[in-house]
Amino acid sequence: MNPQLIVTSNPEPDELAIIGARLSAFNDADVGRSERTPLAVFVRGENGQLLAGISGYTAWGWLYIQWLFVDESLRGQKMANRMLTAAEDEARTRGCHSAWIDTFNPVAEKAYRRQGYEVFGELPDFPVGRTRKFLQKSLVSP
Repeated sequence: MNPQLIVTSNPEPDELAIIGARLSAFNDADVGRSERTPLAVFVRGENGQLLAGISGYTAWGWLYIQWLFVDESLRGQKMANRMLTAAEDEARTRGCHSAWIDTFNPVAEKAYRRQGYEVFGELPDFPVGRTRKFLQKSLVSP
């Protein structure tokens, strides 16, 4: 066997799906089923337009917030707080004990800290001039 190493900026979606499925199968065998389930929170305007939202998933008892966006028209109204609360409530319903999120935006970091998240790791200069911070929060009542 002579395997070829190929680097591409245009991977085929079906090939990425194969890699994901194989890694999931490996991880399930290694540490147990993740029960990975998508989780989204949307804020729509009067005409149904999408103004804000969260996209993430729950797995292995954790909520991961991958994306959080708030339209300029809703900023400063604690919309991120309301969406995070909704996502965290759903995660608790799913049996999650903790949540995590990352950001390199100082304003977003402040919002997450107000929500009870604490920094547990940092990557300096990611992107250059900023620090990407990883934050976590317990979803279990003290």
